[in-house]
Amino acid sequence: MRDRPLILVVDDIEENIEIVRVRLEARGYEIETASNGREAIEKADRLRPDLILLDIMMPDMDGIEVTQQLKGNEALRAIPIILLTAKSSIKDVVAGLDAGGDDYLTKPFEPATLVARVRSLLRIKTLYDTVQAQASELAALNQHLEERVEQQVHELERLRDLRRFLPPQIADMIASKGGQAEILQHHRREIVVLFCDLRGFTSFAEIAAPEEVMDLLNAYHSTLGPLIHEAAGTLERFTGDGMMIFFNDPIPCPDPAARAVKLAIAMRDHIQMLSRDWQLRGYTIGFGIGIAQGYATMGRIGFEGRFDYAAIGTVTNVAARLCSEARDGQILVTQRVATEAENLAASISLGDFNLKGLSRPIPIYNIEGLRPESAGT
Repeated sequence: MRDRPLILVVDDIEENIEIVRVRLEARGYEIETASNGREAIEKADRLRPDLILLDIMMPDMDGIEVTQQLKGNEALRAIPIILLTAKSSIKDVVAGLDAGGDDYLTKPFEPATLVARVRSLLRIKTLYDTVQAQASELAALNQHLEERVEQQVHELERLRDLRRFLPPQIADMIASKGGQAEILQHHRREIVVLFCDLRGFTSFAEIAAPEEVMDLLNAYHSTLGPLIHEAAGTLERFTGDGMMIFFNDPIPCPDPAARAVKLAIAMRDHIQMLSRDWQLRGYTIGFGIGIAQGYATMGRIGFEGRFDYAAIGTVTNVAARLCSEARDGQILVTQRVATEAENLAASISLGDFNLKGLSRPIPIYNIEGLRPESAGT
């Protein structure tokens, strides 16, 4: 409602209008007038007054018909109407109220009565306006909430799609910070790299039908995928039957070597169970793993439209070479990894190996299994 409520006074007798105008303007109300029913409807539609004082007995269109038209208009229905009538019979009063009038005054009326009735209906109008404003505000909030929910659903779907093609840790950071996430910038960090692949896969793929190859890879990936997520490893890429996983980036962890070794043992155990099924189908497939620890340059590589998050450094080459050297069931690790994980897993030295691409031989260890006291952790 306005600071100064607007009241429309409708009467075909100018003297009656002036009497009402003087009384109500003295109380601080703003007054508009109409001298007939059609003018009253036009002004009510244009000005949207807070209250209408409407004479019933007017030529052409009486107050009853004006009331019916005003109350029949959804936009004007809430405007209170006080009917002013010289008719005092119950039948006439009921007719006015049935038409939609909110109150009535019988002429001649006491000025104090007029002011009291006006105040009463304006209070009701104020409450109505407050409720409407709150309803509009609530509707706006609900719409905003719906938009936010829709946006969040979209973001969740986007994140879900990202997590299908990127390591979950990278996807989460990109979803929260976009392409400018600090972790995507090149940085140097000590990581533990795990390489694994299948023994005999190339020979198998040469003779097997493409559908058989895809079925085997699907079983292989779906078996190892949950283990990688559970270990919080970052899966950098698939290379056919090979996988490269690293720890301590982008999320730092206090025990990357132990996590990598524990994951490797779980991988080996699960693939051994899977191999039994492959053997029944006539597939001779083994599984080997290599793990190394060292510094690498981490960050985004690629070109516009296709980027990967990668680790570049000797440590990745060492892990890949160890994986190539590993026989079925072996987990070959560097001395550093064996030492870091010695409380978790038992290992045995295999001596020094000359690995392709390295200038000197390095000591290699084979992880035999979890120590008894660590098996339940």
